Amino acid sequence: MPQVAKQFIPLKLAVLTVSDTRTLDTDTSGQTLVDALTSAGHQLAAREICIDDIYQMRAIVSSWIANTDVQGILITGGTGFTGRDSTPEAIQPLFDKEVTGFGELFRQISFEQIGTSTIQSRALAGLANRTIIFCMPGSTNACRTAWNDVIASQLDATHKPCNFVEQVLPLEADVETCGPRG
Repeated sequence: MPQVAKQFIPLKLAVLTVSDTRTLDTDTSGQTLVDALTSAGHQLAAREICIDDIYQMRAIVSSWIANTDVQGILITGGTGFTGRDSTPEAIQPLFDKEVTGFGELFRQISFEQIGTSTIQSRALAGLANRTIIFCMPGSTNACRTAWNDVIASQLDATHKPCNFVEQVLPLEADVETCGPRG
């Protein structure tokens, strides 16, 4: 049976807000994620706001995926069904592996809060070059729900029986969680 890390390991996380209208002053969902990750003991590696454009999103996220100092990316916005919502189309092709359970669990939890409207969320997650990426709706409440009810524990090396910390640390890291390295 794999051993679980005995202590919290801070990760370096980047936050991307996808919006045609928000600025750093009005980006409450992005700020919610920044506050949550720093309160949990992680470090903010980068923060950007990008218009809902597939190629601009891919450029930013690709640069973070290639940067070994970024271990996780939290993306808020662009996951709905309007004509401009294109985060899944931009980000999903970058995944090496999709974490299908994230979207499923997020929608299940959201159902308790917003009812059947949750089916319009195209929240998704995946791994790319040992970087975990979570894409969630642009509402502040959705970001809070995603962080508190799913993401925080999955980015905590002490969470049992498994978490994503081993998947995002360098291969030589001395951390064991569940699942093979690879």
